[in-house]
Amino acid sequence: MSYAVGQVAGLAGITVRTLHHYDEIGLLAPSERSHAGHRRYNDEDLDRLQQILFYRELGFPLDEVKVLLDDPGVDPQEHLRRQHELLADRIEQLQKMATAVERAMEAKKMGINLTPEERFEVFGDEDPAQYEEEAEQRWGNTDAWAESKRKTAAYTKDDWLRIRAEADDWTRRMIAVIDSGAEPTSEAAMDMAEEHREQICRYHYTCTHEIHSCLGEMFVADQRFTDNIDKAKPGLAAFMSEAIIANALRHM
Repeated sequence: MSYAVGQVAGLAGITVRTLHHYDEIGLLAPSERSHAGHRRYNDEDLDRLQQILFYRELGFPLDEVKVLLDDPGVDPQEHLRRQHELLADRIEQLQKMATAVERAMEAKKMGINLTPEERFEVFGDEDPAQYEEEAEQRWGNTDAWAESKRKTAAYTKDDWLRIRAEADDWTRRMIAVIDSGAEPTSEAAMDMAEEHREQICRYHYTCTHEIHSCLGEMFVADQRFTDNIDKAKPGLAAFMSEAIIANALRHM
């Protein structure tokens, strides 16, 4: 069975002019001609066209595509394997790009007005918007949420770097309390918990002891938070949780 040039163009989603060009450069010459001299393409031609379009979509120049397809040492199955690998790589890259765009969108939604380079400098591999949608669903209608959005919208890169440095310093000092052998209910641990609450109040929203206590419970109730906090030291999330709750009780 053979196909006219217009039929092939329609099937492939390309123009007749493109097929004429492929013929002129020797990339895809039709195997047959009608009595009137019109191009006719058979199934093998269509297979070759599919390979051409795959490689073209992957960004290969047409002259390079011709060399690849005309290589007698490469069978059609090898072309498919190669294209599958290239497409898998492209998909992975596109997924990474999509994730980066999603993070940028969420960061903007949170009011973090930083460039991608600045966000990486401040947060590293951590995603500050990782739980944004979930958090908005839970607390989006609260005064605390509105206050946090208002504050963070005005922060510059230097502000975020200062906040991050202060948080990192707090984490180091809390780990030192743990390493000293103190209990989560000790004065030292509870004082650190109170400082943690004050940081939230200073940089994000008015965090009452009741709200802080709920946060402490979430640190161990949600494994995602536990895993993230415990990156600094295994068991840190549980210790923080107990210290925060003890400190809240101390002030009630």
